[in-house]
Amino acid sequence: MISVQIKPGARPNVLAIFSFRYDAHLVPALLANIEPAVDGWVFYDDRAGEGVFSNEVRRRTLLLNAARDAGARWALAVDPDERFEAPLASCIGALTARPGRCYSFALREMYSPTAYRIDGVWGAKRQARLLSLEQGVIAPEGDLHLPWSRFVPHARIEHTDFNLYHLKMITRARRVARAALYNHLDPDGRMQQLGYDYLADDNGAELEAIPKGREYTPAHHEDGGLWMPQLTAAE
Repeated sequence: MISVQIKPGARPNVLAIFSFRYDAHLVPALLANIEPAVDGWVFYDDRAGEGVFSNEVRRRTLLLNAARDAGARWALAVDPDERFEAPLASCIGALTARPGRCYSFALREMYSPTAYRIDGVWGAKRQARLLSLEQGVIAPEGDLHLPWSRFVPHARIEHTDFNLYHLKMITRARRVARAALYNHLDPDGRMQQLGYDYLADDNGAELEAIPKGREYTPAHHEDGGLWMPQLTAAE
């Protein structure tokens, strides 16, 4: 279920961590994106998982502990439908030279392969994804929507200027399905005060093109797939 792959001859200073299930076909492009920035990766194959969605906190705890057990001092948390901007690779050494921190990235919800939404809450999204493992790993209570920084004791979050591009929101069908999925998993909105209907609300959408020099690689070729379960009324 958990697998660790370290580059030949590399010391595992920074290991990427991710899990996959409905989006397993996106992993090769993910690996091409993160390979220049990391010394290897730890992944959780969730394709045999039961139910619509397996416990996210359990998966994340297992991934972080596995990276730490492999000797990593840092974990770069990512999902198969996400891409870091290319310039991160040349700067990650400077970031990880300062221990004991969790670095956040601007989360860009893509509405096309080259443009993201910036109005309202969309332009303010940030997530801590480069995590120091030197203080160990904790397992917080809950099973959904907990920030990665909650798994790090005494996390000190510092913002970076780097973008993390989220591809799942590119199609209207996926935006609607994502709102439906989270409304199913958290019908009372206990895990996110904002709720989830906003994910499918395109009113007033303002888009911004990825700035020159801040692109991600490889380029994304949209397949139109759902990349998640499609819930029915019975579910």
